[in-house]
Amino acid sequence: MSAVIALPRLMRIGAGASGELAATLAAFGLKRPLIVSDRYLVSVGHVDRLVADLQRAGVSARVFSETVPDPTVASIEAGVAFAKEGDHDCVVGFGGGSPLDSAKAIAVLSQYGGRMRDYMVPHVQDAPGLPVIAIPTTAGTGSEATRFTIITDEATSEKMLCVGLAYLPLAALVDYELTLTMPRRLTADTGIDSLTHAIEAYVSRKANPFSDGMALQAMRLIAPNLRVVDKAPDDRAAREAMMLGATQAGIAFSNASVALVHGMSRPIGAYFHVPHGLSNAMLLPVVTAYSAPAALQRYAQCAVAMGVAREGEGDQAAVARLLDELQSLNADLEVPSPARYGVSREDWDR
Repeated sequence: MSAVIALPRLMRIGAGASGELAATLAAFGLKRPLIVSDRYLVSVGHVDRLVADLQRAGVSARVFSETVPDPTVASIEAGVAFAKEGDHDCVVGFGGGSPLDSAKAIAVLSQYGGRMRDYMVPHVQDAPGLPVIAIPTTAGTGSEATRFTIITDEATSEKMLCVGLAYLPLAALVDYELTLTMPRRLTADTGIDSLTHAIEAYVSRKANPFSDGMALQAMRLIAPNLRVVDKAPDDRAAREAMMLGATQAGIAFSNASVALVHGMSRPIGAYFHVPHGLSNAMLLPVVTAYSAPAALQRYAQCAVAMGVAREGEGDQAAVARLLDELQSLNADLEVPSPARYGVSREDWDR
């Protein structure tokens, strides 16, 4: 059976790519962008620089900066209302996973209406909404290259997965320089999130030769550089590798799937308000240990790609090294357990 592969139509990758937004809009004949971002990126001046670049090119943009971590139905509805006040022909998502996911949802709902719940799986939204241009500022979610968005229904604490080509950005501007000032905790958590994407895409039952290539290359880039960016955040080569690896991991899982880590991470985020990358990091070692016997060879190949095992040393030994490495990585990056984060055993077991 053939694999169905979906990618952004255009990707600009490398230092300064975010400064090419005006040229990207012009390439597609887009002239009236809505920029969806967050208050932090406004406060540090990144959004103003983006708007100024557009103004120099004769493009006027409106900014919606009221996105929230783990976007909610209410935050999306506010964004849709804001979008409808302007005559926009596209949406620019600028930020980490939350602004990017918000931009995707706003682009669809502002075009078709309805409630966010109407679009959750099993519904598949392939008919396009407004075109989305994604500019990630973290090396983590890979949302700039995926056909998914996740929105939390705050009334039910449910993370609603929405799927379809409508959520796949038309273009992605992947600029690692935007990550040079990321806080340490965010760097670690989003980095482990991207590693999780790559591992889960590779062991997925929906894996295919295309997604395999992306997943393995992502692991080769991310694994040796996670500790580097933690200890030396201004290491440009390591930041570049992490950003490219995160995008490739996003492409991998978007064209395969994620697995149990993400399946467990979503309710943890919804019920206990643990950031998505951090909840993945908490779960990755223990869930990998649980899952590895069902796909031993695949997990062993992950260990080789990550550089913690040698080719041909045996699957059992390689997987043992992988599990040791995941535990050590969490220790080195100071990933807290759920209890240390403040989740009580009583609430966890409820």
